[in-house]
Amino acid sequence: MFGRGVIAGIYGWALHQAGHDVEFYVRPGRAAAYGDAIDLDLLDLRRRLRGHRVARSWPVRYRETLPPGHDFDLIVLSVPHHRLPEAVAFLTPRLGDATVLVFGSLWSEPLAAIGDLPPARVAWGSPQAGGGFGDDGVLRGTLLPSVVFGTLGRPPSGRERAARQAFRQAGFRVKERPDFRGWLWLHFVANAGLHAQGLRRGSLADLVGATGDLREAFRTTRELLPLVEARGVDLSRHRGSVLPFRAPTCLTAPALAWLTAHVTPVRANFAAHSDPEAQEPREICRDTLAEARRLGVAAPRLEAAEPYFARDEPGPA
Repeated sequence: MFGRGVIAGIYGWALHQAGHDVEFYVRPGRAAAYGDAIDLDLLDLRRRLRGHRVARSWPVRYRETLPPGHDFDLIVLSVPHHRLPEAVAFLTPRLGDATVLVFGSLWSEPLAAIGDLPPARVAWGSPQAGGGFGDDGVLRGTLLPSVVFGTLGRPPSGRERAARQAFRQAGFRVKERPDFRGWLWLHFVANAGLHAQGLRRGSLADLVGATGDLREAFRTTRELLPLVEARGVDLSRHRGSVLPFRAPTCLTAPALAWLTAHVTPVRANFAAHSDPEAQEPREICRDTLAEARRLGVAAPRLEAAEPYFARDEPGPA
């Protein structure tokens, strides 16, 4: 697992429970600061509809070096999209014989995003878990029963199938997205719509039960669908993903508000994103708006929220 972030911690634990040998690469000096365990408080939905709570201290192994001759089979690379170039530059000369699973949000062209990594050595996926580290250091989150994998216009290679199998062995259902580039970009603008409202209020945690804010989030994403089309995505191939944003917000916003307030996994996922100074929401909104301006696509709602993400410090109260 590259890094010790939320996604690396949650899925690292799940893969370890399935019998895989899991280690975390962290920056030099971080291992001692992190200690020898991750404290978990997870709602695991893989096998039970109501979920199974996991509250335990999980002993983990860290490494602060990655020699080119290592023997790892899979490197799970889940970092914020704006940190991906740095991570790719680090991994390229240290690839060994591993497959790299790019496992997160992406806004650039996928093949450009991986720099000099050989495309034949890369698998593409997206996590469905979410959560965050609390002030007490506990990793709280929700582990959904599925993960998303995709390809860039061709069948999965042997390496990509092996990466999928590792997650299947860990009890996950694999959802396939043949146009993964388009799916990633739709997911990105959906996040931009939510984060724009979350930043107005403070964080995503403040959107729990907030029908009005969620209605505005749906409308913001709806305005961004032409941006995805302008980047060359055929939205007819993603009808299921697009439908919630084209449906009347008088239906979708109250439904999501009810889910965030009353359905434990959804509420927990939103509530875990409570840091008003988190950088990634701002980067998502900034990059989305910059691309809209570059392509001349109107995004008035996202522009109206710009004071809340245009600088590093929190937006206006």
